[in-house]
Amino acid sequence: MCTKGLKTTAGSRILENYTPSFDATAVARLKEKGFAVVGKAAMDEFGFGTFSVNTFKVPKNPIDVLRSCGGSSGGPAAIVAASKHIMFALATSTGGSISCPAAFCGVVGLTPTYGAVSRYGLIDYANSLDKVGVISKTVRDAAKVLSIIAGSDEKDSTSLKVEKQDYTKFCGKDIKGLKIGVPKEYFEGVDKAVKENVEAAIEKLRKLGAKVERISLPLTKYALAAYYIIAMSEASTNLAKYCGLRYGSALDLKGNFNEYFSEVREQFFGKEAKRRVLLGTFVRMAGYREQYYLKALKVRRMIIDEFEKAFENYDVIAAPTMPIIAPKFSEIEKLTPAQQYAMDILTVTPNLAGLPHISVPCGFVGKMPVGLHLIGGHLQEGKIIQVADMYERA
Repeated sequence: MCTKGLKTTAGSRILENYTPSFDATAVARLKEKGFAVVGKAAMDEFGFGTFSVNTFKVPKNPIDVLRSCGGSSGGPAAIVAASKHIMFALATSTGGSISCPAAFCGVVGLTPTYGAVSRYGLIDYANSLDKVGVISKTVRDAAKVLSIIAGSDEKDSTSLKVEKQDYTKFCGKDIKGLKIGVPKEYFEGVDKAVKENVEAAIEKLRKLGAKVERISLPLTKYALAAYYIIAMSEASTNLAKYCGLRYGSALDLKGNFNEYFSEVREQFFGKEAKRRVLLGTFVRMAGYREQYYLKALKVRRMIIDEFEKAFENYDVIAAPTMPIIAPKFSEIEKLTPAQQYAMDILTVTPNLAGLPHISVPCGFVGKMPVGLHLIGGHLQEGKIIQVADMYERA
């Protein structure tokens, strides 16, 4: 997110020396309330990653420095978890980039409804998916920050015209009678110890008075493919502006423009950014656009419809945040790109649908934390905050 007078790189060498002349709306709103920017945190380049290793400064998990702090907003989660004085950080999510690091670092990660917080001043990954949210020590802190940064903004055409409200009023509210759906698909392929912690957390919600029922969301299995097709397509168009002329790092102009653009991108984009440009451009090509991109958009619509049908009967959906605990860097090195993308299976679905969700710590495997994921209907941040806060208190 752009910060006036403070270097804003999006984790990429192509923006290594970029210093904005303005603040992102979320940053400006916090400054108006007396908050100060303490510093910028490391992240995967342009948000491309699950483990914050696709960047020039790799943040480490403060609980075990041999492990990842998650991604793509890994730095914010690591700082909030490690510092006694920093109570929260702004973060962004496209496919789970707030929930994942929050779960891996044992902190709270709140991702609001798409459009609830202005994206003005946010460096794009995928315009139809990007969201600005909060990583914090407690649910109440997240609710407090969301109350400040949420609300419509004329500078962002995707900003929702909703009235500002105080989300902390949902903290401390009883959850007796609330209906929680637990989708069976979200427990498939999840590490046994992670599953046990999440099941215990859901049982605690039942004891607190919530009505818990098992449900099925069969379209979940299509979400990962649809998400990556849409996200990479949008990313490849967004990265086109970094060509060495108007934005980002530049080289001495030699030869024709095509050669120059290729040389700039080859030198300053990381490996994962290049991969996503190539894949995104491929699925938008003539002959493939309808087969991949347009079909993925239809799948997204079907997934949104499935969620909306579920929320006719349930207040909140509960699931594990991530299928594993934070992996070691040595383990990540052995994963193929496809295996890394598969780690997002539990977080991409609510992100694809633009739904609000919150990850709250719910136990440990050894010394590494596990996250409970609570998903709400569109603009139902209050309900997920209510359930998360009551669980945290219990």
